[in-house]
Amino acid sequence: MRGATQVRWAACAVAVALAATACGGGDGDGGGSGGADGIVSSSWGDPQNPLEPANTNEVQGGKVLDMVFRGLIRYDPKTGEAQNMIAESIDSTDSQNFTIKLKDGWTFSNGEKVTAKSFVDAWNYGAALKNNQKNAYFFQYIEGYDKVHPESGSASAETLSGLKVVDDLTFTAKLTQKFSLWPDTLGYAAFVPLPKAFYDDHDAWLSKPVGNGPYTIESYAKGSSMNLRKWDDYPGDDKAKNGGVDLKVFTDNNTAYTDLTAGNLDLVDDVPASQLRNVEADLGDRYINTPAGIIQTIAFPFYEKEWDTDDARKVRQGLSMAINRPQITDQIFQKTRTPASDWTSPVLGADGGFKEGLCGKECTYNKAEAKKLIDEGGGIPGGQLKISYNADTGSHKEWVDAVCNSINNVMGDNKACVGGPVGTFADFRAQVSTQKLTSAWRAGWQMDYPLIQNFLQPLYYTNAPSNDGKWSNQEFDDLVDKANAESDKAKAVTTFQDAEKILVTEMPVIPLWYQNGSAGYSDRVDNVALNPFSVPVYEEITVK
Repeated sequence: MRGATQVRWAACAVAVALAATACGGGDGDGGGSGGADGIVSSSWGDPQNPLEPANTNEVQGGKVLDMVFRGLIRYDPKTGEAQNMIAESIDSTDSQNFTIKLKDGWTFSNGEKVTAKSFVDAWNYGAALKNNQKNAYFFQYIEGYDKVHPESGSASAETLSGLKVVDDLTFTAKLTQKFSLWPDTLGYAAFVPLPKAFYDDHDAWLSKPVGNGPYTIESYAKGSSMNLRKWDDYPGDDKAKNGGVDLKVFTDNNTAYTDLTAGNLDLVDDVPASQLRNVEADLGDRYINTPAGIIQTIAFPFYEKEWDTDDARKVRQGLSMAINRPQITDQIFQKTRTPASDWTSPVLGADGGFKEGLCGKECTYNKAEAKKLIDEGGGIPGGQLKISYNADTGSHKEWVDAVCNSINNVMGDNKACVGGPVGTFADFRAQVSTQKLTSAWRAGWQMDYPLIQNFLQPLYYTNAPSNDGKWSNQEFDDLVDKANAESDKAKAVTTFQDAEKILVTEMPVIPLWYQNGSAGYSDRVDNVALNPFSVPVYEEITVK
């Protein structure tokens, strides 16, 4: 969910950058959370869009949706495992036609009952071309999507033909192909139900969203704060253990960190890189550093012919081997990053598709072999590797320079690689997503849901709009299609890994490191943890 581009495949494409830009100068109002009603104060950044679930595809809005809504599936906050929430069951005999039964007793905070229609109407709204929802592509596997959201022209249908309401607590979904892992994707926020109030008075709902999660929104002052309060009648078993959360907008995460250490804030969920050397001394065991479903990479422009050749493939492999990942992660990131050896994340676990070492020697620093491959490939296209990055957060320059220093050391040329700062995140993403860059750029991915499919298909499948470099490989596409159609999850994962092995030989992007989630909290709160998406588990936090 955590990206800012309009894409059809996966919304997290650029979430890592958003996480770095999502803090700012707090209003300092009220200090910490040790006061009345057990309210927790936490750093935050304004959402990019209004909080429609199918239109929110970045980290900050996603945090709120996670507190205000519950869907069919919820990902275990410790393991990431997909578990039934509102769903009583999601059954299929052929991995293409699914029957979804709901648990009885769920309501929205305005008292309206959560029914099968609550889901079907919400999914139809999210998929419809006329509603211009950024997450519409999440409904693409449901039959009829091509009619309600055609790639060009006008819609020829208003609702997805693959969705049918059977009764108040049952609906069916027919997909356009077999997709055995599809139920596991349904914990993503685009799939939550919506109340009638959403459609009856849309503007009013947007000003104060009504959901069915453990918190309700009390107030929102854009650019300043959002106050959420515990919903006492919440029907789920994950009730809030605090009185509410005050999210305070910061435009600089260093300011948020200063407020935390000064006792004016309870939680910062993105410790700035500049503070990593001090954080353990400042916070002791109130500092959290835990693996998250995030990977950083360097991407290439395959729409530039000189990068889309067999010689350039050797150069990309050589560049990967020229990067001393262990040294960079140790010296710059203070153990908050782990050198990547595949294109997924360790939080998936072996059963979920993570395979340590899958990339092999191509992702292992080897100075001599790196230079040999780059030279065999005719050298770096254009004579110089320019790694573009957004310069507005101050969090990327140091590591980009370090990557370039490593490459330059291998090449014996201090100008073989240089950083290419772009003023703002918006300008940077505009250049990336419209294929304006002619050399490499930093890329990041934060998972939408904990499946290997989410780390591969949205980024590398032909014409997937998060495939900003426009890499294309038919064998890779065929293996992804085969994996999606596989009815056995273990076989599907293995087939996805077969597709991933093609990335080793082709190196469409260079995997750099897996990113940890980092957070710090005050001595007024306890039971603070980050989930595998690096988002705080707000409802578990207790106030002393």
